[in-house]
Amino acid sequence: MNPQVFREYDIRGVVNSDLDDDFVRRFSRAMGVYWAGHGVKRVSVAMDARLSSPGFHDILIEGITHSGIDVYDLGMVPTPVMYFSLFRLDLDGGIQVTGSHNPADNNGFKIALGKSTIYGGEIRAIQAIMEQGRTISGTGTVQGYDIIPEYVGDIISRIHSCPRRLRVIVDPGNGVGGPTAMAVCTALGMDVRGICLEPDGTFPNHHPDPTTVEGLAMLRHEVLRQGADLGIGLDGDADRIGVIDARGATVYGDMITTILAKDILSRAKGEKIIGEVKCSKVFFDEVKKAGGIPIMGKVGHSPMKARLLEEQAALAGEMSGHIFFNDRWYGFDDAVYAAARLLEVLSAQENPQSIFDGLPKVENTPEIRIACPDGIKFEAVDAFKSYARGAYDDCVDIDGVRFTRGDAWGLVRPSNTQPVIVLRFEARNAETLAALEGDTRHRLDGIIGELAP
Repeated sequence: MNPQVFREYDIRGVVNSDLDDDFVRRFSRAMGVYWAGHGVKRVSVAMDARLSSPGFHDILIEGITHSGIDVYDLGMVPTPVMYFSLFRLDLDGGIQVTGSHNPADNNGFKIALGKSTIYGGEIRAIQAIMEQGRTISGTGTVQGYDIIPEYVGDIISRIHSCPRRLRVIVDPGNGVGGPTAMAVCTALGMDVRGICLEPDGTFPNHHPDPTTVEGLAMLRHEVLRQGADLGIGLDGDADRIGVIDARGATVYGDMITTILAKDILSRAKGEKIIGEVKCSKVFFDEVKKAGGIPIMGKVGHSPMKARLLEEQAALAGEMSGHIFFNDRWYGFDDAVYAAARLLEVLSAQENPQSIFDGLPKVENTPEIRIACPDGIKFEAVDAFKSYARGAYDDCVDIDGVRFTRGDAWGLVRPSNTQPVIVLRFEARNAETLAALEGDTRHRLDGIIGELAP
């Protein structure tokens, strides 16, 4: 068993190498022990469109029910739909079989206990149960449950109004979010067109990652070709959103969150709004200017969700497109609900594009991923952190290291889901941006070279 599949927020690895039927069988029985230890009686199980997901899904259900826990089988649905089931069906936990935005040969599991996803030490607790080979026996039941109509209806009931009919292009990247996104946009009165709608675990058109240039290229082309007001991109399990505006510009999760935060703060000053270390300085500045309290937190859907509840914040968002509403929603990350709220804001404007045009302009990079073996990536970031403390004006080390020089900033942090180190940079002009990125890359390349076996 490869211990590196047990990551900070979930369990994830390469199919038939890290994850095979035997692994999933042992994992399902370990989940029975883990959940029983927390008094869990009823859970939901769902899956994404990856080729290995149906088989893993069936093995999971068999092992969980043989541990004495009842299962609601939601079938192939977005991860947020599994989260929704925890509230709608009043369940004690759930599992989504999903590789999220990872390559097609990957898969994994997002796990909920109660109404929240687990992370960190709880993931390692499951690892320990698997390593010890502990199981329990019982007779649980399984029943199929089509929750999608309730999910779509609940979203629509929470949107105040969409007075203007906008032309919207939806691109779920052949993941599982297409049907729900199209249904919600249609019900809100949008003129909605879709591309890459058919769930297909080979991802034949492009990789389903709305934070990359490649992942948004087809969407950008269609927005410009069709003269659309907005393009909505989803990742493979539809818990992350990316946007293309009417000019063809990419709008990442931190700027989407900024727009949504300003709308909330227009009605409720003083609300807390949470971003993370990859978010633009514009996000923190604009939230404060709008009368909110900006908070910087760690990257990751599970710790972000936990921080949202801890702070009782109205909204939280990540640059990667995970957006969490406590305002008129349940607190979990949901790309389709975030899209609905964005449409509510945009459709209230005579010129929807003015919302995007009104954001302060800075030069920044997308999320940059530098390949680095899992075994050294944390050590490499620690070494860079030591360098940064002496080389830059200020450093924030709550998650990797975010360092500043004047108005410019950069970020170096180890990914918790892939064998990469994540970088991002922002400055007032392209020259300063290039210099900061160049210095960081040069220093980091040297560190990785020294540490590599």
